[in-house]
Amino acid sequence: MDIEFEKLMTPKKFSIMIERIAKDSGCNHMDAVIDYCEKNKIEPEQIKPLVTKSLKEKLEVNARELNFLPKVATLPI
Repeated sequence: MDIEFEKLMTPKKFSIMIERIAKDSGCNHMDAVIDYCEKNKIEPEQIKPLVTKSLKEKLEVNARELNFLPKVATLPI
């Protein structure tokens, strides 16, 4: 990862940016992260320190919906 990128980007800024990309493009958070990485020419593994707990939970939900992770039992609401 670029040293300047690391100094300028904080987990909070990154999370807000991903939320904005997801909202503006109508995609899920996982696709927003991939899109961000492609546009900025960085590997998805490099953003790991920037992923907040909230964003991680949203990515996990996306992964479950796409059957990348096993389903978990939920209570009907």
